[in-house]
Amino acid sequence: MGKANFVKFETPEDLQKKILSVVKNAREQGGRVRKGVNETTKAIERGQAKLVVIAEDVTPPEVVAHIPKIAEEKGIPYAYVSAKEDLGRSAGLLVGTSSVAVVDGGKSADSLGAVLKIVEKMAKGGAEDQAGAAKEEKKAAKEEAKKEAKKEEEPKEENKEEKESKKKKKKE
Repeated sequence: MGKANFVKFETPEDLQKKILSVVKNAREQGGRVRKGVNETTKAIERGQAKLVVIAEDVTPPEVVAHIPKIAEEKGIPYAYVSAKEDLGRSAGLLVGTSSVAVVDGGKSADSLGAVLKIVEKMAKGGAEDQAGAAKEEKKAAKEEAKKEAKKEEEPKEENKEEKESKKKKKKE
């Protein structure tokens, strides 16, 4: 199974472990974690979320597809983890959860801050990479269009030459 369409960048495995640890520590050490897509969405819209974590294996993906968009609009960092079961366990649930929002890091605020820096840098790098790829794609498309235009001009030039040679033959 490939990546879901809402996954905008890949989160490395070691970072996923740190993120799950931050979620667990925030919950256990006096912080606040909002669990589930509805609570996560509300925390983002209210500007309360410090970090949003989204599971990649959510079905149907439309359930969480809006979360990255609204998090970006509000300037809230977000990341992905591969399994909703792992995310649910870290959030203190017996079942998986599609997303969580860390509202308060509690006593683990330092580790939350460290993860936030990594996630923000990674997300910006991913966006820059995507923007660079888009520029390269546009450049390649322009070059292809120029080649096509030249190919179309070449037969016209040949036709002109043919017409001129026919005119010369007629005159002779």
